[in-house]
Amino acid sequence: MTMTERIDLKVGFACNNLCRFCVQGDKRERIPAKPVRELLRALAEGRRGGAAGVVFTGGEPSLHQGLLGLVRRARALGYQDIQVQTNGRTLCYERLVKDFIKAGVTEFSPALHGSRPEIHDFLTGAPGSFMQTVAGMRNVKKLKSRLITNTVVTKVNYRDLPDLARLFVSLKVDQFQFAFMHMTGRAGQNKSWLTARKAIIEPWVKKALDVGRKAGRRVMTEAIPYCFMSGYEDCVAERIIPRTKIFDADLVIEDYTKVRRTEGKSKGPRCPECAHFEACEGPWREYPGLFGWDEFIPVKKDRRS
Repeated sequence: MTMTERIDLKVGFACNNLCRFCVQGDKRERIPAKPVRELLRALAEGRRGGAAGVVFTGGEPSLHQGLLGLVRRARALGYQDIQVQTNGRTLCYERLVKDFIKAGVTEFSPALHGSRPEIHDFLTGAPGSFMQTVAGMRNVKKLKSRLITNTVVTKVNYRDLPDLARLFVSLKVDQFQFAFMHMTGRAGQNKSWLTARKAIIEPWVKKALDVGRKAGRRVMTEAIPYCFMSGYEDCVAERIIPRTKIFDADLVIEDYTKVRRTEGKSKGPRCPECAHFEACEGPWREYPGLFGWDEFIPVKKDRRS
């Protein structure tokens, strides 16, 4: 039996953004916030299973009225890494950030999807969200907490990634990640116009990673296979993502790493030829359904980094 390293606790699906790439679909309309007692049971179960880390997520977890108490309980149970994965907007209230840190949060993971309001706000469907999220990021660093970010890569923002990386550096972000869009939920509804080809985004992603590398930041990518990451293999997040147990809306995924590899992603007809075949997870399986496998050129085994 694989030991759980981290749990992903979805506290509810309410959100003050309406992101065009959201994978949660209509859960915000169908599923109410989870009762605190249910979430407390999940925290205890995670610790019994060996988890040392917990990610509070959703939806937008900071909208759950019981979140501060849940963070305190996580700390009391012995969780060492306590992350709030958020759109970052409520972090613009410095008092709230202080309360989170006092309760036990060790890192904040807001999402920023453009270097300018017109890009970010369009993608989030929330005018003013860029200003609030950036203000929240400044508060986190002002209070000397760890700040990691995630950016969903789409056809709208891929050319902006180098400028966004420069903004991250200026904001003193500790780590930033570029995650390729997963075409489920609302993202699946918008896939025909919102999904960028991986071969087209590749140089822009690498330019952005270079900005972070030069500044000494940790930089990562997610759902971008190794054949598009030549020279940047150390940035592939799948190498280091902890074994995670997910407490979702109405089910528990015991080992998301296994599910991600066997059900979430897929490999093409030429993938066995690649030097990275064993390590690589391939793209989200919806991607080749839209674009096919022609872009995926195996890395020759004698050229492996």
